[in-house]
Amino acid sequence: MYTRIMVPVDGSAPSRLALEEALRLARHNGGRLLLYHDVQIPISPDFGAGMGAAGALYDNLANLGQETLDAAQGAAVAAGVPAETRLAGPEIGSIAQNIVDAARDWKADLLVMGTHGRRGLDHLMLGSVAERVLRLATVPVLMIRPRA
Repeated sequence: MYTRIMVPVDGSAPSRLALEEALRLARHNGGRLLLYHDVQIPISPDFGAGMGAAGALYDNLANLGQETLDAAQGAAVAAGVPAETRLAGPEIGSIAQNIVDAARDWKADLLVMGTHGRRGLDHLMLGSVAERVLRLATVPVLMIRPRA
């Protein structure tokens, strides 16, 4: 069964549901989690922290990402599931590719992700990180949608 489960977390409702499912799977199978957050900012990734507004923006987003990871780690501790965290970014490449690369590097045997389940124009305009991960992943991916 799945014992190395990676869960990208971003603090959204679908992400929290994915974490809950990953915790259930890990508890049931004696598994462990990698809780992953990718800090992405809408500007070039080759700037240094502390370089004006870009550095301050990155620092703020990294702090929020760490808070998200800390909350997910707390949920894992409360559930009795071993978990480690990884805060990544800024990196060149898409978030989806970064997630897939991190799963490969950690040797995950399952990715559990939340998805908003957007359709139509919302999906066309916003895209879907989860859908891109599904297309790129070399390990099974379990998508968790919010309940209707």
